[in-house]
Amino acid sequence: MTLASVLVLLVLGGAGTASAHAALRSTDPGDGAVVATAPSRLTLTFTESVALLDDSFRVLDPENRRVDTGEAGHGPGGARTARVSLPPKLAQGTYVVVWRVVSADSHPVSGAFTFSVGKASPTLAVTTAGPTEDPATASLYDIGRYLAYLAAALLIGTAAFIALCRPADPAPLRAPLLIGWWTLLGSTLVLLVLRAPYETGTGPGTAFDPAALGRTLTGRPGIALLARLALLLTAAFCHARLREHADPTRRVGGVLGGREGPAGAADGPLGGRERLVRVVGGALAVGLALTWATAEHASAGIQVPVAMTSAVLHLLAMAVWLGGLTALLLSLYRAADLDPATVTRFSRLAFASVTVLVVTGVYQSWRGLGSWDALTGTTYGALLTAKLAAVVVLLTAAALSRSWTGRLAAAPDPDPAPDPDPAPDPDPAPESAPESAPTPLPHRRALRRSVLAEVAVAVVVLVISTVLSGTLPGRAAAEAAEGPATAGGLPVASVTTIPFDVGTPNGKGKVQITLDPGRVGDNAVQAVVYGPDGGLSTVPELRLSLTLPSQRIGPLDARIRDAGGYWTTSDLTVPLAGTWTMKVTVRVSELDQVSASARVRITG
Repeated sequence: MTLASVLVLLVLGGAGTASAHAALRSTDPGDGAVVATAPSRLTLTFTESVALLDDSFRVLDPENRRVDTGEAGHGPGGARTARVSLPPKLAQGTYVVVWRVVSADSHPVSGAFTFSVGKASPTLAVTTAGPTEDPATASLYDIGRYLAYLAAALLIGTAAFIALCRPADPAPLRAPLLIGWWTLLGSTLVLLVLRAPYETGTGPGTAFDPAALGRTLTGRPGIALLARLALLLTAAFCHARLREHADPTRRVGGVLGGREGPAGAADGPLGGRERLVRVVGGALAVGLALTWATAEHASAGIQVPVAMTSAVLHLLAMAVWLGGLTALLLSLYRAADLDPATVTRFSRLAFASVTVLVVTGVYQSWRGLGSWDALTGTTYGALLTAKLAAVVVLLTAAALSRSWTGRLAAAPDPDPAPDPDPAPDPDPAPESAPESAPTPLPHRRALRRSVLAEVAVAVVVLVISTVLSGTLPGRAAAEAAEGPATAGGLPVASVTTIPFDVGTPNGKGKVQITLDPGRVGDNAVQAVVYGPDGGLSTVPELRLSLTLPSQRIGPLDARIRDAGGYWTTSDLTVPLAGTWTMKVTVRVSELDQVSASARVRITG
């Protein structure tokens, strides 16, 4: 199956590009354009539909003062555009536009560009693309996402194991059901509260702002989270009603799993209640999977209906397999009676889940990558490669488990039922120690170990999958690279890090140099020195120069000055585009200094 996945990916890998993240396609006025008359509005066009924030646009004039703009809205191009009106009679000079929107797959993206009225200003307003993310908010939001995925797998997988594999002793599985439900409920509430500060890039303290919370509840990601809460409460209500009306003489597993009669009875045909339970449970599981599919990569880009279906099937198959593995592991360790038939049923269920995972995974890989270059040249491709390697290890462990499952099913019954009417032995043998029958205990122990290994690797796969869901896909990265240089939240400034080593104790460190905007013309420079421990370091002297060897230009002395903790200048002029050599000289004492170089790309 793994080889087939690679072959299909190879065949489909050369398809055309499209994105599943919003990437900036064009601006009006264009980035760096000089217009004769002041525009009355700004219009941005994206590759996908975007949602707007209260502060989606910030416009700074040549004096670095904020320009009063109208309320942001969509233009004639619909949801793929963002537009804001400007005041009349803008002064002559260069304006900086900072924007931030939320893409259709729920991820905020930001950037900045410039335009000039009449002629360019000698200097630009010093700014950034705004807060990309607050570290505390981003960390809490990511933890919530990880827990939500884990909880969904545990809840859906355990329920599916009980309903479809029909364990004889489902009592040990009550705990993972409750843990999965409560964890998914709690993580969903956390995500709902943190959604507003996550979108705006602010701290967790702004989470309870009424206006921001109201905007969250009307946006697509917020609606999806509310739907998830409603489904969880519905599942809890159905479970309570089921327990209330269940026959006390029947086992919990009998109601959920279709087992007729009291504990230990043989499997019978499914009754009406059992069919209803499975239908309702399946519908709730599909609904939960949709709350992810409607708010992430599948909801934007190419082939949305197919992608949504694939995403739902992929998540359900993942949950049934990985959550079922956890349920099987608990049953192997804690269940008083584990019927080998239960293990065999799960083996067949796991095989079907893996088949679905392979098919949907190949499709989603093709849709997210778009080309082989993205597999090696993007973060998304690197994560996808790591996930593929982990899945190969997981399949190897699964094959081992399947082998032990077959041995367990073929082993003789360790405690056969006594003959209800035994015939008298005509020639009884003298009493001796009873001969012990072969038991499947060694096979069960081996199966425990292999399933435990599967669960461990499965957690790694699940974590990588969660990171992938929040990573810019390869298609989007390629399209963003083809668009304006400031699109899709890519850095507005050029940042270069140059390591150095004076050769003395504690003489190592690095210099981080920022050129803003990192293009031909006037640039502001900020340089920060970090010591060997990664903290800020103060040095008595720092010099910076640039050379363009291809045109024999330079060295140009940046003439940076000590500004108390960092070195800076606002009047470095770079005359030509190209790959420049940036040289820093660091003096750490009266006698010790060293020079180091790095290349930096200056755009036109």
